[in-house]
Amino acid sequence: ALQNMSNSTVIDEAVFHDCLNEINRALLQADVQFELIRNMHANIKNIVNLDGLAAGHSKRKIIQQAVFDELCKMLDPTTGMKSSFFVPKKGKTSVVMFVGLQGSGKTTTCTKYAHYYQKKGLKPGLVCADTFRAGAFDQLKQNATKANIPFYGSHMESDPVKIAVEGVERFKEENCDLIILDTSGRHKQEAALFEEMRQLSEATKPDLVIFVMDSSIGQAAFGQAQAFKQSVAVGAVIITKMDGHAKGGGSLSAVAATKSHVIFLGTGEHMDEFEVFEVRPFVRRLL
Repeated sequence: ALQNMSNSTVIDEAVFHDCLNEINRALLQADVQFELIRNMHANIKNIVNLDGLAAGHSKRKIIQQAVFDELCKMLDPTTGMKSSFFVPKKGKTSVVMFVGLQGSGKTTTCTKYAHYYQKKGLKPGLVCADTFRAGAFDQLKQNATKANIPFYGSHMESDPVKIAVEGVERFKEENCDLIILDTSGRHKQEAALFEEMRQLSEATKPDLVIFVMDSSIGQAAFGQAQAFKQSVAVGAVIITKMDGHAKGGGSLSAVAATKSHVIFLGTGEHMDEFEVFEVRPFVRRLL
């Protein structure tokens, strides 16, 4: 849309109007919430006053900047605020708890997150507190072994809180600076599982709770992110499976609507298919 606008010799209201409509269409196709698009449209129109521009001002640049700023605001409502965002540090023990729906790619994401910080020189440990899903411990064990990360879990113990507390203690003794808890997948309708999640959080006092979400759920992300946030203090979101479908826009904007930070995007199964999500560079790539 911006390219087409740049090709016009004169930028007037009609050209500006077409450009905005094309942007709206693209965002709707990417499953972004209609309300967010409407607000963005209104904000850009308020910022860009073509008639009031002094001669010599580049209309193109002003429109591009307005589009850029509004897209950034849409994906991160806290843009410009001081971020009180938690990041694990070397030499200081941090506990990070992962929560999310069944099948959102939580276990794989735990390992990717551990691997990311391992490359930065931290010493991670993975704890499998998912006693609900058969094979959860084996999957974590397999992932952790491949990435050369110590892990803790049990085939015998059925109480996830007990495993979590033991695992955290064990890794503190081993001087790990990043202890990651993988928990059972749950659904917002399952009260008992949410209760278990609260108990895990109380017992291990995590420094950060990360909500892992499959991007293909699109706009439904809003309700899910909110349900988790009401039960435990979700401080960050990782969106998985960002490869190969159009619903990513829905999940990105829906999560932003819950005022949550997206910190990483996961694509495939491999350890390195994991990128830091920073709003400005992300939008700059689009433009």
